[in-house]
Amino acid sequence: MQKKMMLLFVSAAASLALLAGCSSGSNESRQAGSGSETGSSQGDMAGMNHGSSGEMPEGLQDAANPKYPVGTEVTIRGEHMEGMDGATGTVTGAYDTTIYSLSYTPTTGGDPVTDHEWIIHEELKNAGSEPLKPGDKAIIEADHMEGMRGAEATIDTAEQGVIYMLDYTPTTGGETVKNHMWVTEDELSAK
Repeated sequence: MQKKMMLLFVSAAASLALLAGCSSGSNESRQAGSGSETGSSQGDMAGMNHGSSGEMPEGLQDAANPKYPVGTEVTIRGEHMEGMDGATGTVTGAYDTTIYSLSYTPTTGGDPVTDHEWIIHEELKNAGSEPLKPGDKAIIEADHMEGMRGAEATIDTAEQGVIYMLDYTPTTGGETVKNHMWVTEDELSAK
């Protein structure tokens, strides 16, 4: 009887430990974002979403002539997430848009985030049809990081180009990240 009770206790403790590990703030099953953050979030990817449903922002247009078409296997040179640089990925989307880096203060409080890479034009509220310029203000509709959605941002850089969404397996191991948003063309190389 004591052996059964001990076995039951050990099984319950192991299950709780497994559940606690799965619910760390980083949410391994989602990853829609990127960023080279400065301020309190530099180097801390805990608030970064690790995947996305693949639901596209309204008005996003498929790229007319992407260097890496959907289905292309690539090597990632971006360092948005731990285990991303050097990882092999597969392009799941390529879109023509305006690509921004921007700075904002999270709606959840904390230190300002500077030079967040990347937000696209379609992820900004009421951005209009013309690209924004450095120094312009906008409200973020994306939720790449905790406290991002609804924050007022200042545009740091703006560039017309192709932005990519992709699946990849981190070099640090773990599950495949699905529909990572966003990686620029210069952060990819042919496999």
